[in-house]
Amino acid sequence: MSLVSEEFPTVVPYRAEEITIPADVTPERVPTHIVDFSDAEQTDEQLFQEISKANVICIVYSVNNKTSIEKVTSYWIPLILDNTDKDSRVPLILVGNKSDLVEHSSMETILPIMNQYSEIETCVECSAKNLKNISELFYYAQKAVLHPTGPLYCPEKKDMKPLCVKALTRIFKVSDLDNDGILNDSELNFFQRTCFNMPLEPQALEDVKNVVKKNLRDGVCDNGLTLKGFLFLHTLFIQRGRHETTWTVLRRFGYDDDLELNQDYLFPPLKVPADCTTELNHTAYLFLQSVFDKHDKDRDCALSPEELRDLFDVFPYMPWGPDVNNTVCTNEQGWITYQGYLSQWTLTTYLDVQRCLEYLGYLGYSIIAEQESQTAGITVTRDKKIDLQKKQTQRGVFRCNIFGDVGSGKSGFLQALLGRNLMHQQMIKEEHKSYYAISTTFVYGQEKYLLLHEVFPDLDYLSDADLTCDIVCLVYDISNPYSFDYCAKVFKQYFMDCKIPCMMIAAKSDLPETKQFYGCSPLEFCRRHKMPPPQSFTCNTAGPPSRDIYTKLSTMAMYP
Repeated sequence: MSLVSEEFPTVVPYRAEEITIPADVTPERVPTHIVDFSDAEQTDEQLFQEISKANVICIVYSVNNKTSIEKVTSYWIPLILDNTDKDSRVPLILVGNKSDLVEHSSMETILPIMNQYSEIETCVECSAKNLKNISELFYYAQKAVLHPTGPLYCPEKKDMKPLCVKALTRIFKVSDLDNDGILNDSELNFFQRTCFNMPLEPQALEDVKNVVKKNLRDGVCDNGLTLKGFLFLHTLFIQRGRHETTWTVLRRFGYDDDLELNQDYLFPPLKVPADCTTELNHTAYLFLQSVFDKHDKDRDCALSPEELRDLFDVFPYMPWGPDVNNTVCTNEQGWITYQGYLSQWTLTTYLDVQRCLEYLGYLGYSIIAEQESQTAGITVTRDKKIDLQKKQTQRGVFRCNIFGDVGSGKSGFLQALLGRNLMHQQMIKEEHKSYYAISTTFVYGQEKYLLLHEVFPDLDYLSDADLTCDIVCLVYDISNPYSFDYCAKVFKQYFMDCKIPCMMIAAKSDLPETKQFYGCSPLEFCRRHKMPPPQSFTCNTAGPPSRDIYTKLSTMAMYP
């Protein structure tokens, strides 16, 4: 009542009316709804209902009444804890009222209580009579909700909590643009602008580093802020009651009140209509290139296992398994090359754009690339029907589904796209096998991605994904007389009447050709159905297999 009227009421009722403080008169610019309770007028049931709805609870005691102080721990705190969800902690503010009646402070008695209960954000001594700290009380209540101490800091250990350290460590690594383990002046200024919309003045920058130097031996290195120094600064902010500084940083980098990355941050809405695909645009490729360069420390245009782990250190899990090394191009040591790295990102974007958005979120794409969200890095292609009408496409990624009977050479065809001959393929472990392969090809001078997908050979259980592609490859083994029959059946059952271009691959062409047990020869079959003649292919070569067939496939996909 003193807050609203700015004067002490001559008659104090048992319970004040509910009031809402408008957003424009509060420092945090949020409306605040204040609910009072009086056991003289209300039931316990009403109290429990109000507790369950509260975002923050103020426990008021009288500083000149020992019983009132004791009741804080003997009654109020246990009652509140029993009636709130243990997983969603409600912050508490202890309010010592009637400070005008005593000469001393009650803080000496209250501090042990604050240390005992982590739910207590702070304690404020005030006087409703002379209006001392009344507005401050409600400021702290707002602050306890918007910038709570609990998730960030452990008062007993006088240190930040592990989840907070983990989140700030990721933020440091994302902000360390050259991956040298320190934030230089340029990186600190970018970080400052990103979080607080203003750069640090040169003197302020030096002052910050001097504070760290004074308190931490290895907090500053080569005139830049180390991870230890960065974490020390945030500990200092929290200890000095400036939680909002740390919370501003955390929220800017996508964290919620539980210090988990917000789902809205990781998965911004993106509408992908039917018959459209998703690709990375130029801005996204530039960003991913910078991430690669940042972690390719030996500048060999490939990521060693250690470099790859370092790159994905900002992820909560390792997103790429051993199968990725058999999906994209690698060097002689089996390490993912620069081209292979971009190819895998292209594959993820095409097959599972939501996962791509999530991954870009972990890397801090929207922050570092200064975009509204990860969706700014995605291009949604036009409807496939338009491409078919115009007989050309603007897509940069072409999907080719590979059909063939068991043992026909499908896997070899996939691996050959990555430059691997039969001898290399025989070293691939079965558990590391991939049913996808992706690499770049050139169509009339334009670089395109060709994505091959090996379809499981079961005629009766082909899914929509198995049948949705830009071009179909039908692979048969020329040395097996029963191999072509499967290709003919797949074509007649699924592709004879559709507009998707098809190509027949005569695999294992290094072996003696056998007459196929089918009504007509593969060449005659292709003529009847207006397909190109079967293309001879083998991966049993001394060096990398020929790539001519992949250029043909990409060209057919580009001009359907």
